[in-house]
Amino acid sequence: MDIQVGDVILMKKPHPCGSKEFTVLRIGMDFKIKCRGCAHEVMLPRSKCEKNIKKVIRESAL
Repeated sequence: MDIQVGDVILMKKPHPCGSKEFTVLRIGMDFKIKCRGCAHEVMLPRSKCEKNIKKVIRESAL
């Protein structure tokens, strides 16, 4: 999956605040993502994060 730092990802399940959009802050074995609703930062294993991604919105498209 081609994801870059700064991309916005739309997840299948919402964050507890209700937002499904996250900004990618770091990529590696773990993804560090930031909720666009409440600005909470979360680190997830790469496999779990890629499995739950519904759509990738490029930084340049915003």
